[in-house]
Amino acid sequence: MKKAAYNILPATEEILKTMGEQIKLARLRRDLPAELIAERAGISRASLWKVESGNPAVAMGIYAAVLHALNNMDRDLLLVAKDDEMGRRLQDLKLITRKRATRRRT
Repeated sequence: MKKAAYNILPATEEILKTMGEQIKLARLRRDLPAELIAERAGISRASLWKVESGNPAVAMGIYAAVLHALNNMDRDLLLVAKDDEMGRRLQDLKLITRKRATRRRT
């Protein structure tokens, strides 16, 4: 079977690996076996292993299911792009500005 090709930057791959490690550490800190988390998330143990290794082929929904299985940690997904500073600056540049002064009332 042919592996799927992904256009993922090396920096993004490192982020996924770090996220996988953090998920694994969260599971271990809670002293929860991998089989239990996989069962709660509705995935196989192999899929959980892929999540914990930061595999980019894993669907985002599976990451969310695993985070939810770790006692509702999926709420942290709401923090993604919450403070989009660059996007806000770009938006501000596109705002329409008045080209002439306001009309005086006499």
